[in-house]
Amino acid sequence: MIVIFKQLTHEDQPGHWVPNYYVNESVGIATGFLIQALHQAGYAMLTYTPAPIHFLTKLCHRPENEIAEMILVVGHARPDAPLPSLKKKTLEEIADFID
Repeated sequence: MIVIFKQLTHEDQPGHWVPNYYVNESVGIATGFLIQALHQAGYAMLTYTPAPIHFLTKLCHRPENEIAEMILVVGHARPDAPLPSLKKKTLEEIADFID
């Protein structure tokens, strides 16, 4: 299990806390890269967001300025595990071109 945290603020000087910007976007992009890397390494995973999620800060001994975003449960799938049949959309289905 990998618990992914987001850091909402940071201390730039002793006792002076400032917000971190674009936290959700940054954590989402980084998590997407992690999922892709794990997939390429041959692992299967499940994303899970428990509710309430705040207990993970204390359980994982993280500081109060961090909050868990999600849990990735990672492992090897059974060889006979069914996989979904996914079809990618064509470029024409997802984009408009303006001259």
